Amino acid sequence: MVRPHHRNLPMMVGTRASPLALYQTRHFLSLITRFCPLMRGQDAFQEHQIITSGDAIQSRRLAEIGGKGLFAKEIHEALLDGRCDFAVHSLKDLETELPPGIVLACVLEREDPRDAIILGAGMEDAIDPSNPLAALPQGALIGTSSVRRQAQLLAARPDLRIGMLRGNVQTRLSRVHGGHVSATLLAIAGLKRLEMEREADLVLEPEIMVPAACQGIIGVTVREDDDELREMLSAIEHKPSRIVADAERALLGALDGSCRTPIGAYARLLPDNQLRLTGLIARADGSFILKREVVGHARDAALLGRELGLELGADSPADVFG
Repeated sequence: MVRPHHRNLPMMVGTRASPLALYQTRHFLSLITRFCPLMRGQDAFQEHQIITSGDAIQSRRLAEIGGKGLFAKEIHEALLDGRCDFAVHSLKDLETELPPGIVLACVLEREDPRDAIILGAGMEDAIDPSNPLAALPQGALIGTSSVRRQAQLLAARPDLRIGMLRGNVQTRLSRVHGGHVSATLLAIAGLKRLEMEREADLVLEPEIMVPAACQGIIGVTVREDDDELREMLSAIEHKPSRIVADAERALLGALDGSCRTPIGAYARLLPDNQLRLTGLIARADGSFILKREVVGHARDAALLGRELGLELGADSPADVFG
């Protein structure tokens, strides 16, 4: 592990200010100090909390205000102008094409990638693990801003109603507990990291709800020309998670996926260095849904993702892309 002797300390770590983002940043810092003992006990790192446009505007869907890149725009700017040395992100919120001069230096070990349903009071008695969506009452109002979740829900249960619900984990849980919506969906990874896994009434297998690309993965970005930090971060990269992330991000990139297009991607490593990638594309109203899988060698992860993404795009109606 290289210690960047010439740098002024503390090094600045860019992060969103939500409780989940701060947990992820502190988890990253615990890893880097474990791998670099010389950085311990000297206040080597300091958080630089940034309110992003995606966090500041909660009343509209991301697709209407510029897409998920708004969760990183101001953080990218802080990296490029030197206010931050590196930045920590939920990789599912990071655009596939990063701004010139910024690279994804490492990814951390993936947490559970699945989605969870949080039900309103009194609905737990209807839970059937063999048919989890049956727990949602006829015509239930589901709070979500994710067109991916919306499309898959409506494809399976056209009777459901969808209400726009954004905000951090705590905000969305409060809307369910307050009776404003019948249920919502959250990434189980975030609930686990916040020690709120008990809030999940049902966890949906990827066969029922294909996750978002890179859901459950933390990514760290740096300036492209910062060779020292890139070398430092390479020591904590979780290589299996990088492989599945490359496959899923390549699929998303091939589809030119935006927040307007419901897209799911989920890669799993198999024995003998094989990788299975599931891809999904749909209409937001659930009236069209296309899901396919491909299996290939893990070393070809990005190529498999791109090829499956192009295939899904070619076999989808043009209106799916908005």
